[in-house]
Amino acid sequence: MQLKLFAALCTALLSLPNATATTVRVHYDAGKDQVEIRSDKGAPTWSKGVPATRDMGNVWSYTWPDALGDITMKPALGGDRVSVGGTYKLAAGSTLDIHPFFGAPFGKIKMVSAFASPQLSNTRNLRIYLPPSYDENRAKRYPVLYMHDGQNLFDAKSASFGVEWGIDESMNRLIATGKMDEVIVVGIDNTTERIPEYTPCCDPKYGGGRLDAYMRFVVETVKPYVDANLRTLPGKDSTAIMGSSLGGLASVYIAQRNPTVFSKAGGVSSSFWWNKGAMIGKPHARVPVRFYIDAGTRDDGLEESMQMRDLMVKQGYVPESDLLFFTDQGGGHNEKSWAARVEKPLLWFFPWSGTGGQ
Repeated sequence: MQLKLFAALCTALLSLPNATATTVRVHYDAGKDQVEIRSDKGAPTWSKGVPATRDMGNVWSYTWPDALGDITMKPALGGDRVSVGGTYKLAAGSTLDIHPFFGAPFGKIKMVSAFASPQLSNTRNLRIYLPPSYDENRAKRYPVLYMHDGQNLFDAKSASFGVEWGIDESMNRLIATGKMDEVIVVGIDNTTERIPEYTPCCDPKYGGGRLDAYMRFVVETVKPYVDANLRTLPGKDSTAIMGSSLGGLASVYIAQRNPTVFSKAGGVSSSFWWNKGAMIGKPHARVPVRFYIDAGTRDDGLEESMQMRDLMVKQGYVPESDLLFFTDQGGGHNEKSWAARVEKPLLWFFPWSGTGGQ
């Protein structure tokens, strides 16, 4: 009886002049199962779903009258498996396409061995984190975060000092708890030429100076490969770059010079001291990129990082808007400290949006 009354109400409301509807389109290959909708308003409830309509192929839709206002909802599979992650929020009168998943919230690591760099005349591995839904929902595409020192990101056995960032564990947890969107992470291994490749010319003590070539490698070789072989969202707004130490310096440098490629850049414990603080003394022009910068209080270049922050504020970057700075009390220059605070840039760059990918 309740469903009949609600259907009658929907029909009456949609027949009014200028009446609109609020619609969700669920992209998911359910096989023989039924996709249901649970929501805070209308016939569906949080405890009992209502079947969605299979429009065509693997797209399911459900509509609420606009008069009900904004809707908060989640899809369910087969009536009992509710989608993993956060809730989806639909503005009254809007249509939202979502790409949920219902399986275990664990991503996987894909290795691309001996990946060649024509710019640097060498090879290295790419270690790629594919988010939990990657194999389950093949209609979905993902933002991408490019990171340096790939050996140190996912596995303590390959990490330089036996301690990993734990990027995959952090991602899995933040996705499962509905705090973060799913993201592909491309870890680019370093080589024996790490210092030259991650630095501009030229520090009096350490030399360096191959960062421009490494930058071209990332932008002209790695990113095109990833976009061609994985289901990415290749646009600037969905692309970020991040690293630590010299990798943080490199990330800021690369994003400053490629604002049409990256919209977000993270410099974790960045080595802004490089070449007597040249990046601070000769700043690059302000660009439309959101920067995350941090440092710990234990021998971690905090003074130089604060100088970089102050310079960027003078250039017009707005704290909490396109510049986020964090001081890690007690944090040092090591993977353990970076792992402990990595969720800060991850959540700032890719907070749960409820859009479900495209």
